[in-house]
Parts: sequence; structure tokens; C-alpha cells
Amino acid sequence: MQLKDLRTPAFLIDLSKLQANSTHMIRKAEEYGVKLRPHVKTHKTIEAAKYQLGDSLTRITVSTLAEAFFYQENGFRDITYAFPITRDKLDNAALLTRKLKHFHILLDQYDTFEKVQEYGYEHDITFSVYLIVDSGARRAGVNPEDPRSLQLARALQEAKNIYFQGILTHAGQSYHCKTIMEVKKVAEIEHKVMVRFAEQIRSSGVECREVSIGSTPTCMHADNWEGVTEIRPGNYVFFDKFQSDIGSCSLSDCSASVLTRVIGHYPDHNRMLIDAGALALSKDQGATHILDEVVYGFVKNHPELNITRLSQEHGFIDSDDTIQFSNYPIGSFLEIIPNHSCLTAALFPVYHVVDNDQVLDEWKPVRGW
Repeated sequence: MQLKDLRTPAFLIDLSKLQANSTHMIRKAEEYGVKLRPHVKTHKTIEAAKYQLGDSLTRITVSTLAEAFFYQENGFRDITYAFPITRDKLDNAALLTRKLKHFHILLDQYDTFEKVQEYGYEHDITFSVYLIVDSGARRAGVNPEDPRSLQLARALQEAKNIYFQGILTHAGQSYHCKTIMEVKKVAEIEHKVMVRFAEQIRSSGVECREVSIGSTPTCMHADNWEGVTEIRPGNYVFFDKFQSDIGSCSLSDCSASVLTRVIGHYPDHNRMLIDAGALALSKDQGATHILDEVVYGFVKNHPELNITRLSQEHGFIDSDDTIQFSNYPIGSFLEIIPNHSCLTAALFPVYHVVDNDQVLDEWKPVRGW
């Protein structure tokens, strides 16, 4: 099959770029002597995960229990569920703990700790647990400067039905950076906060085996991981316009795109319509802290075109210049690098893996929570 045979909108993966992105992160982890536990939520496929790991079935990170069961059923044996656990999910967590060689859950609330400990005692199961640490993202995690955080780490260590792995963070604030130097600063803070807190935990007599960090921007630009045991980037396998705008990559590194067709010319409005709307591109507005205006992706090879508005199934393309409509015949293709590849990928039931104009394969992601 060739690209021209696809029905649009279609989600494309440039295999050579995905391979290059995966290899780069594998080599960087090896160079700095840390374990790579890639996040797979960006793509949610077996095939891309294998590229991220060098075709092995070692450590991965997931964001949903549906992903965890999907990867467990396909031979992966060491999975971190990187989302704060809740009581309603402990039955599934217990099942995965029994099925997998290693299954790790996260918490940062004392109430949750008590629920996990109680469940473990009642069901005769020991959970592997990470303590989430807030290294600046202000999303989830304990404050490493608060004495109560150290007390929670000690409680995890002393609990009979909990195996305390260590500490874990996500430097989500890196997505608010405007320059590479700002990302490097966030990476430095992430590193210092985690290593210092790990040292405090160990000094209190508690074993802290793992120090897990990671976001794609910080993992791309960090130059010091001493004291860190593993990294968990995920978006880098696809990249996207947002990552390009903040300096994590160039647009030419982006392996994921959406293929769309021109479906209408409207010279009176200097506008075209495409068949990729919000349900194909998502309404993620991208790096609005950097850009002067909102555009919903980058039109490859046509920087003069802007995707300025989306309805459910329609995309609106405008330009600061007069559009030369003859260059974009009705039915012709455009290829769009999305603002946020994770959200965009989640809108498609199948990905088309391509090499130039040739469709090589189809990958099907897992869905659900």
C-alpha cells in the first residue's frame, strides 16, 4: 500500500525517525550509566516499545492499568504504573503484582499508604511502591523539604506488606520553558532535588534503592545523572511541534504526523478546509507561552500555511499571504506534525508505519484505563 491509498485522516509513523529517536535515548542512558525505563503512553503499542528498548522486553512505564495488562500479556515483565494508586485500583494492581516479575505502584498520600498496607495484609500480597516527589512541577508528589515526607518514606520502609523501591519524580515544569538553557536549569534542579532527598532518606536509616526521574525535555538536555538510577522519558519516540518549539528536537526529528486531504477552497476568506479536525489533531494549543498565536500543528513543507481553527471533523487553514489555491488541489494531501503527539495518537485506532510513500505496517494501540 502507498500513502495515496490511505483514507484520511490517517496517523503516520516514519519508521526511520522513530528508530533514530529510540537509539539516541538508549545510547544516552548507556553513556550516563542509568537504566532506561521508557514511558509508553505516547504510542501504547508493542512495536514502538520494542524499538524504545532495543527490541528487548525489559523495563517500561505505563500510565493506565489497561496498558499494564496489555504489555503483561505481550511478554513484558517489569512495569511501573506511573500514576498515583487509589483504592479502587488495588485489585488490578494485586493481579499484576502476581502475574509480573516486577510491578511497581506510586503514592504520595498517607491515607493511600494506609489503604495499600491494609489491602496487602488482608490479601497476603506485598506491593512494590515508589514515593512520588514534587521536584517543581506542582502536579503530584511530596515536598522533599517537609519532614512529613521523610516520615512517609520511613513508614513505607517499615510496612510489612510494602517493598519500598525508592523515589520518583516527573519534571513537568520543563514544558513551560522557553529555551534550552531553561530546560537545562530544570534538569539540574530535578537532579539536585532527587539526589539530596535520597541522601536524606538513607541518612535516616531507610533504604532508597531507586531514584527515578524523567521528562523528554530534561532527558534530552541533562548532562549530569550522578546518583540517579533510571530515567523515564516517553514523548521523544515521536516528538511533536511543542517539543520542537521548546528546543527538545527539530521538526525534522518528529516521527509522527497526520495525513489529511484538502476538501475545500474559499478564496473569499483566503481559507482552505481539511478533513482533520479536533478528533484527529486534538485541541492542544501547543507552546502558547512562546508563540504569538495559536496554531494546531505544523504543515510539513508548507510553513506559509497555518491551522488556525478546528471543529470536530474540520480543520481551517489560513495564511498571512494570499493562498495559491492551485498549489493545493481538492483531494490533495497535506501532512501535519501535531502540537502534542501523545494526545493526537490517542485519537486513532491504528497507526500506519511508513517509509517515504510506502506503507510498511499497521500498529494498533491499546485503549482504555
